[in-house]
Order: sequence, then C-alpha cells, then structure tokens
Amino acid sequence: MSDDSASDNPEQSSESILGAEQAPLDPFDPKEFLRNLTTRPGVYRMKNAAGDIIYVGKAGNLRNRLSSYFQKNVDSRKTRNLVSHIASVEITVTRSETEALILENQLIKAHMPRYNILLRDDKSYPYVFMSTEQEYPRLSYHRGARKQKGAYFGPYPNGYAVRKTLNFVQKLFLVRQCEDSYFRNRSRPCLQYQIKRCSGPCVGIISPEDYRNDVEMTRRVLAGENKQVMNDMIDEMQRAAEDQSYERAATLRDRISDLKHLTDQQFVAGTGGQADIVACAVSGGQSCVQIFYVRNGLSLGNTAFFPSMPADMSPEEVLYSFVTQYYFSQELPKRIILSHAIADQDLLAEAFSERAQSKVVLSHNVRGERARWLEMALSNAEISLKQRLASRAGQARRLDELRQLLEMEDPPGRIECFDISHTQGELTVASCVVFNAEGPLKSDYRRFDIKDITPGDDYAAMRQALQRRYTRTLKEGKPLPDLLLVDGGAGQVNVARQVLSELQLTDTVRLVGVAKGPERRPGEETLILTGAHPSERHLGSDSLALHLIQHVRDEAHRFAIAGHRAKRGKARRRSPLEGINGLGPKRRQALLTHFGGLQQLKRASATEIARVPGISTALGQTVYDHFHEQ
Repeated sequence: MSDDSASDNPEQSSESILGAEQAPLDPFDPKEFLRNLTTRPGVYRMKNAAGDIIYVGKAGNLRNRLSSYFQKNVDSRKTRNLVSHIASVEITVTRSETEALILENQLIKAHMPRYNILLRDDKSYPYVFMSTEQEYPRLSYHRGARKQKGAYFGPYPNGYAVRKTLNFVQKLFLVRQCEDSYFRNRSRPCLQYQIKRCSGPCVGIISPEDYRNDVEMTRRVLAGENKQVMNDMIDEMQRAAEDQSYERAATLRDRISDLKHLTDQQFVAGTGGQADIVACAVSGGQSCVQIFYVRNGLSLGNTAFFPSMPADMSPEEVLYSFVTQYYFSQELPKRIILSHAIADQDLLAEAFSERAQSKVVLSHNVRGERARWLEMALSNAEISLKQRLASRAGQARRLDELRQLLEMEDPPGRIECFDISHTQGELTVASCVVFNAEGPLKSDYRRFDIKDITPGDDYAAMRQALQRRYTRTLKEGKPLPDLLLVDGGAGQVNVARQVLSELQLTDTVRLVGVAKGPERRPGEETLILTGAHPSERHLGSDSLALHLIQHVRDEAHRFAIAGHRAKRGKARRRSPLEGINGLGPKRRQALLTHFGGLQQLKRASATEIARVPGISTALGQTVYDHFHEQ
C-alpha cells in the first residue's frame, strides 16, 4: 500500500481494502488486512456481507485504531457484535485528524450506519429577524437560510421561544411586526395600534427618528444589553419627570419594570455570554441529550434530543457522537459546557474554532454557576428520558393487547390508517398516517388529492387512496403495514377488502374498520374485524387496545382535516378570473382596477368590459359569459 501524500480532497485519497484484496466471498482476514495498513490519520468504513456500511469511525493512526477491534479479549459487547458482522473494511487517508473528524461526520450523516450513534435532527433553528434596510424596520420570525439584509438574533430552541420574545419586545418598544405589503397599504391604524402593540408608523403617527430610537432599543435588548438599556431609560425617565412629561415618565417606568423582570428571569451568570450547556443521560437502551441555550447572557430555553444508538453505549460515547454531528451543522456558541468528558475534546474544539472562525471552548469540569446550570441540564435529561421510556413501555402494552384482540402472532410493527375529509363533497382529501412500535412515524405520512369521483362519494375516495398508496408501495418495494385501519363502517371496510384482494395483499395485511358510535362519543366505537373469523367488537372505554386505535384514528382525522383546510384556503385565494383563457395577470389587474373590484366587474355588461384597455370585444364577451352562464 502506498503512503503517498493525500490529495486536497480527502474523498479522493481513498485507499479501499476489501478483505485484504481477497475475493468478495473469502472470509475477512484481519491479520492480512492490518499487515499492510497505514499509520496515517483517516476514516474507516466497515461493511457487512451485503456491502452495507455498518460503522464509520476516524483515527489519528489507522493501524493502531483498527487493530483494537480484532484483539482476542474485547470487553465491549457492542464491539464484539460489530466485528462478527465485518466482511470488509474501506479506509480514506486524510492529511490531519481534524480533516478525518469532519469527513467522519459527513459519512455518518450520508450512510446512517447501524452501529453508529445517530442524531436524526436536520431541522434549522429559528431566529428573530430585524430588517434594517427600511425607513420603518420590522421584526419577524425567521427560519432557514439567512440571506436577507438585516440583523439575526438567536438561534432559539423552538418557535415558541421566538414568539415569546417577539411578544415581549413588541409590548416593550411597539416596533411593527406586520408584513410589508400590509404595512404599505394602510390608510388608518390597525388593531395593533389600538391595543398599544404598535406605534402606528404606517400612517405617520410616530416620526422616523423616534421610531429608529425604538428599533435601536429593541436591537440592544435582543443583543443582551439589558442593563445598559435600563440605565438609559432611567436617565430618560428622570428627564421626562423634570420636564413634567409625566405620561412619558410613567410609560418609561413600566418599560423599565418589565425589562428588569425579564432580565431577572433569564439572566445566566457564569456562562461567558454565549454558551450551550449540553447534558446526556443513558438508561434502558435509550439516550437523551438536553441543551440549554444561552445567548448574550440570557437563557433562550432548552430542548431535548433522543439519538438512536446501539446497545451498551456510555454517556461519554453518546455525547461525543452528538456533539460531533450536531455542531458541524449548527451555529457554534463561544463555549460548550458538557456533562461528561468526551474523547478528542481538544481536537473538537480546534475543528469547531476553525469552522466558526473564532475560538470555541469545550469544557466539562466546571464550578459555581456553570456547575448549577449543568446540574439542571442533566436533571432535565434524566427526567425527559424517564418520560420517554415510560411512554414506550405504555405503547408496548397497548400493542400487545391489540395483538391479543386480533389474535396475531406478534404485535403489529407497522400500522397505517386512512381517513377522508371534504366539504359537502368538494375538495376531497384522503390521509394516511403511520405508527410503529415507538408511535407516530410522521416521515411516512401521506395525503392524497382525490380527483375524478362523484362529489361526496366516500367509498370511491377510499378506493382511490388505497389503490394509489399500495400500488406505489408494491412498485417501490417499500414496507407494507401489518395492520390497516379504515375510519368508517362496513362500506369502507368492503372497499378496502376489495382493494387488498385486487393487489393480492389479503393474507399480508390485516384489515380493521373503526366505526363511530351513534352519538360519535369516544369509547363507543365499533371495531369491524376481518380475516378468518369476521366479527364486530365493542371494547370497554378502559381498553388499552382501543386507546391505541383511537390515537391512530384521531391522528388520521387530524391530518386529513389539516390537508383539507389548506386545500380549501388555497382555493379561496384563487381568483375566479384565473380560469378564463386569454386573461393573464396584467389583464386581470386591469379589469379589477377599472371596475374597482370583482363584484362591480360581475355586474358589468360585455360592452363595458370590452372598453377596458387591452380587452377585445371577444374577450369581453368571454369574461361576461364566464360569470353569467350557469
């Protein structure tokens, strides 16, 4: 094997070793593999007999690190299990261990190997955005790429924290949060002005200079300069009192009180301004990582993560994998305070500092105020994990009781449920929700826009949704449900049975109908059981199996309703003029502007319509006919 210098791209410096260059069917020979292995830094990928990557790791010395897997006495059960599945190993040599760390993270996210700890969290985090390019800037909730010119404050752990902050600063400084289009078209103050949540810049009630002062105060509070802002407001309040501007002084007094209350609640001493406090708890084969976010000395809240992990992992191992995966894709604070010492802590700090282009400190042995915050984060992680384990245990009991009810050999590992929603037959939407042993599997939820059926025909809608769902499932080789729930009575069940029969799935998928009781009250549902012994069952309101079925059915109903409302809202926003051939956006705008609105246009004659610039006699007649041919 060559030890030539690695290329600029670590992916292009790969040295692949497949069973020490043996034929794929030969057993993997660790001794032969290690004999020629380089001692340089890099990343290794372990594969099973099927060629799937089952583990990705990095090393400062590839030979030493990989040798540790193939010792005679390996204490870790996880490592022994991993080694028993290795059929080949591929390596990628890198120029440095830091480069290996970055490449390891990229490969774990790309391949999601079975034996790696996996953080399934690719969402972006929300910010408070302040536009700065306008005469009257606005504040808004922002998530996604930060491309607009302006100031961004955060990130916040969730949308609730952002909305809470926006509500507070709007009450404090009256800076507008309305959309620009709404702002430009106001001729009188809106309700926000009436309830003292806006200073009325849209109609010139406040001067640009005074408004800019409020914006600057808002910016400073969001940037954590609360004490300085309070001191400035105290000085201004005293001047107002001396000038006998008592109303202004009272307003400032109330603002100072509110701001002091917020600061007392959120101030975090000893964190150095910007810090994440990260704690990990492991129990029952599950893990929880809790992060408390501190920005500009203020606590922005906390959030919990539940990484997927192999058995027998320590908190240190979970925390290392979490920190590596999470912070290579998120904004880095100045300091990360950890509940446990992790491997390569200095190396990670170096890599994070390079990525942030400023010094990032990782620490775990802390004292004083930082230790108290770390203790609180660890306590939250343990509580969240206990709740999750209890929830999963409850889910397991419900699944087992459902197994007994349906006389299945094993609890259903995948449940799918369908529901139909429409308004008097129009804009019909079908929903499909999916549950597994852990609960809702939202990534597999689907909606179906139902077309080409008689309005209000729920049976046809159910047939179309089921056919589309399972035809595609079979075609793409995706998993089928063990149990199919249909929201409805005997009619819907018969339709579902026919579809399953046509697709030859009758023996594969168990079908159950969930019919509402006469008063539609929870607990009075009738279960329509199919299979070898078809029957109808009424379960008691304390039945765990019924609770699970209700949960799945209600989630399908909620998902269908949400889809239908979105579709109905979109239809309402569509202009009736959009369906007329030859009438583009400019001509539609010309008609509405000329007549002053749609109702006046509907009352116009074809001749009057044709007088509008750009509208011919023929097109005028077409527009007239569109509204009067019923």
